Amino acid sequence: MKLGIVSDTHDNLDHVDQAVWLFESEGVDRVIHCGDIVAPFSATPFDSDSFDFYAVRGNNDGEWALANTVEEFGTYLGECGKLTVDGVSIAVYHGTNRLLREALVDSGEYDYVFHGHTHERALEASDGTVRVNPGGLPIPGSDDDFHVAILDTEQSGTEAITHHQLK
Repeated sequence: MKLGIVSDTHDNLDHVDQAVWLFESEGVDRVIHCGDIVAPFSATPFDSDSFDFYAVRGNNDGEWALANTVEEFGTYLGECGKLTVDGVSIAVYHGTNRLLREALVDSGEYDYVFHGHTHERALEASDGTVRVNPGGLPIPGSDDDFHVAILDTEQSGTEAITHHQLK
């Protein structure tokens, strides 16, 4: 099974549309948004017949109507959530608090911890847990391009993750 990972789209519909296109063309089964969708209108493009959609709340997701919008076609996990897909355990958190983000990784309870917030791609293994930040909307001090990631559950560890640069 393939999981699309996206974060920090901040109402940029061009980037959202590119991410949805990539996930559909790659045959992704589920998409997990790590927060900072921002407004409900920029969540609706993720309403696809090609994949199931999950999202957590980011620090810029100020409109509480976002949860209701996501729930119309997907699953809103709140501040933090956990999923098990093909026997792979995943924690999803926006990543606003570094201590909490690191505690999820250090707990040893998850195969993967997906997060965003920093807008910087990250892929790091630590004692059996892989921390994944897909990247996000380019901001000063982060990546120059928008990135998303895909996890292939038929593989494991860092080898299961592929980052994709979008324009």
